[in-house]
Amino acid sequence: MVTRAVLALGSNLGDRRATLQGAVDTLLTGEPSPVAVSPVYETAPVGGPEQGPYLNAVLVVDTGEGPRELLRRAQAAERAFARQRKVRWGPRTLDVDVIAFGGERSDDPELILPHPRAHLRAFVLRPWLDADPGAVLPGRGPVADLLAAVEAADTAGEQELRRRDDLALRLPEGA
Repeated sequence: MVTRAVLALGSNLGDRRATLQGAVDTLLTGEPSPVAVSPVYETAPVGGPEQGPYLNAVLVVDTGEGPRELLRRAQAAERAFARQRKVRWGPRTLDVDVIAFGGERSDDPELILPHPRAHLRAFVLRPWLDADPGAVLPGRGPVADLLAAVEAADTAGEQELRRRDDLALRLPEGA
């Protein structure tokens, strides 16, 4: 059985674009089949200590693996790019979150599905909508509607995004 999954990628340390491309290449080694990769967006950090801007993108895949296997794959990619978990929401070389796994819902603390804050984050919703214009966040509704609500509520401009077409990611050849 094949399931459509959505992964959010972020980086704000080192060569951010190279790290995101490396993450795409790493995540697509072997099992998952790529469906789409979004444009890259530059965003201000949300929460946590003062830090530099992030590059964010979304990767949509079809996978025969289960959600925990996909989480382990995401964590392995983070380790491959020297991710350290010292400060919650702190700066990082790579962050990979499993946002949605088909219509699956889970309250397991190891992997909450869908991601509990995805519906509040423009840096997830905007690239996801670009990669999949008909996307729906299970239990929350169409991604387009969720993004419109986030943008309407962001009167202070804290979730502004800047599309960076000069930093486009590519899917690996043959993937």
